[in-house]
Amino acid sequence: MNTFTIFLALIVVVAFLLIVVIMVQNPKGGGLSSSFGGGGTQQLGGVKKTTDFLDKSTWTLATLLLALILLSNVAINRGTSDTDSKALDADESTTTLPVIPVQPAANTATIKDSVN
Repeated sequence: MNTFTIFLALIVVVAFLLIVVIMVQNPKGGGLSSSFGGGGTQQLGGVKKTTDFLDKSTWTLATLLLALILLSNVAINRGTSDTDSKALDADESTTTLPVIPVQPAANTATIKDSVN
């Protein structure tokens, strides 16, 4: 198991967690805290702070996802092959194609001869 595979697995896990955290939030600002009945009073050990937690976890997971994606680029196995272009090699660019001499055709009849 190489480093890129580990980064790929971490990216998938973080992306799944980010989707879950975003889906739990309510677009109108109620979110998870309104489903616990967090009206004006503080219940269940600070449910009013749930939106703050979801907001911070969204930004944290998004930043972590971006960092993992950028770091995974470093871990990509590039192989050992030469990636330079063959067109840029000095030895290759000076070679010419062989010249094949054109031989005259054996039948040299003209158009006038073929019409008569």
